[in-house]
Amino acid sequence: MNAAAATAPRNGARWLAHALEAEGVDTLFGYPGGTIMPFYDALVDSNLKHILVRHEQGAALAANGYARASGKVGVCVATSGPGASNLVTGIADAMLDSVPMVCLTGQVATTLMGTDAFQELDVFGLTLPIVKHSFVARRVEDLPTMVREAFRIAREGRPGPVLIDLPKDVQMSDASHLPDHVPANVDPVPAPEEAKLAEALAAIAGAEKPVIYGGGGIGIADAVDAFRQFVDATKIPTVLTLRGLGALPAGHPHYLGMLGMHGTRAANMAVQECDLLIVVGARFDDRATGKLAEFAPFARVLHVDADAYEIGKLRTADIAVPGDVATSLKALTEARSTCDEWRKRCVGNRERFGFRYDAPGTDIYAPGLLKRLSEVAPADAIVACDVGQHQMWVAQHCRFTHPRNHLTSGALGTMGFGLPAAMGAQFACPDRTVVLVNGDGGFMMNVQELATIARCKLPVKIVLIDNSALGMVRQWQELFFAERYSEIDLSDNPDFAALARVFGIPARHISRRDEVEDGLADLLAQPGPALLHVTIDIKANVWPLVPPNHANSSMLDASPATPSAEPAVAADGPEKKNALPA
Repeated sequence: MNAAAATAPRNGARWLAHALEAEGVDTLFGYPGGTIMPFYDALVDSNLKHILVRHEQGAALAANGYARASGKVGVCVATSGPGASNLVTGIADAMLDSVPMVCLTGQVATTLMGTDAFQELDVFGLTLPIVKHSFVARRVEDLPTMVREAFRIAREGRPGPVLIDLPKDVQMSDASHLPDHVPANVDPVPAPEEAKLAEALAAIAGAEKPVIYGGGGIGIADAVDAFRQFVDATKIPTVLTLRGLGALPAGHPHYLGMLGMHGTRAANMAVQECDLLIVVGARFDDRATGKLAEFAPFARVLHVDADAYEIGKLRTADIAVPGDVATSLKALTEARSTCDEWRKRCVGNRERFGFRYDAPGTDIYAPGLLKRLSEVAPADAIVACDVGQHQMWVAQHCRFTHPRNHLTSGALGTMGFGLPAAMGAQFACPDRTVVLVNGDGGFMMNVQELATIARCKLPVKIVLIDNSALGMVRQWQELFFAERYSEIDLSDNPDFAALARVFGIPARHISRRDEVEDGLADLLAQPGPALLHVTIDIKANVWPLVPPNHANSSMLDASPATPSAEPAVAADGPEKKNALPA
């Protein structure tokens, strides 16, 4: 601490820096500017580690990744006006995926608010639909209550982002009279009702074809151990959503895979035939259910969720069990299911319709690449990805030991998420291997954060899958828009390996299947950051695929032996050729 700071009275900005430390914050991500400058001055004398990103969206998404990987509250900072508005996408992503964040934005002085002052923006109004709560500090005396409540709200119940807007004069006001910050207690989620648990136990005991449908709420509720004990005890076939991946180990005997639009055939078949759907921490997302009116058409629904408002929102629950998820699952572990024949049938389908990796030719087959990546990376590696075809390939072919090891933008589908999220995860877990799997489209949206990774010497390992196209859009245009390709051409991509080297990051380019093994080994052996640029066929598609607004039984498929062939298949088996459903 310099002499001037030691003798200066504590202002609002310095009080805030100490309050963040008291809340357990150690790292925050941001970009300075005029109205947030008093807070940045306070950081000089604090113990907080500030990470200077190269774009405010990078700050919000890095805080997002930090929170997802650690379970702690992520914190991002920006100045007023364009700085604050650049945070919006990362805040919305956190809201829709229930990620705890506190977002600090500078604001013009209270005397200038409402005058269209330079870089004034109503960020409070702008973010109202995408935060759990917003605050505007009008006096320095507002800060203790606001900070305490912001962190409590971000953590409590269903987590999410909270915004605090900080006028410059409030940051500079004398705060020597304010008490030291004391974090608020977080109220636990209420326990489930015994009567509801009794109903649930009876339903499980009476079901002939039960299926467990687990979602992201399992990891959010810290209920992974309880969920695994429940599955082990009941031996009920289990499917997971995109955000639920890792709640069961990939090789678990009762796990059928991911369900939904790009789920496994075994998972979708089981859900479509079941007579009891046990929903745990999931929300009946349209990408999971397909055509909702035809989803699990024969099933009664038993819905366990910490957020009572999710229950019955899209599908009426025959048995609703709101309350603490872990407590509910521990009670339901007493259930005994007599569904041996059903279980054998589901497991048989898993084996019969398992993924194949024997695609012909010498080109790199992305599913095989990612399967091998998952095998050679450490078992506890954190894998972040962006949005698009590679995101679905990661979900299908990588193996996760915990939901926090799989960082993906689920509900919002934010292109540009992957690179800053991986960066945030590496700060949260410095001793873990963090791998980013990215596509060429999403990578370019926040490519500037390579500078942050290089400056901080973050050992993030980047697998960049390049098909010179917006792959998922191209696939949909091929299948559903009569091959009328519109604005998906990325053939003018830069040399990504050369680009990485410009930032001082070692890089290698591979394009043949016989280069995969050495490429992955070299990537993972690098002591610092590294990039592996992987070229794949532009015509490669993600299979299976449920067409939009169709039942999950209407799965399209293509054999790995003919990866560019017309889609064919469906519920009766790979030998039956079906046209695209009307």
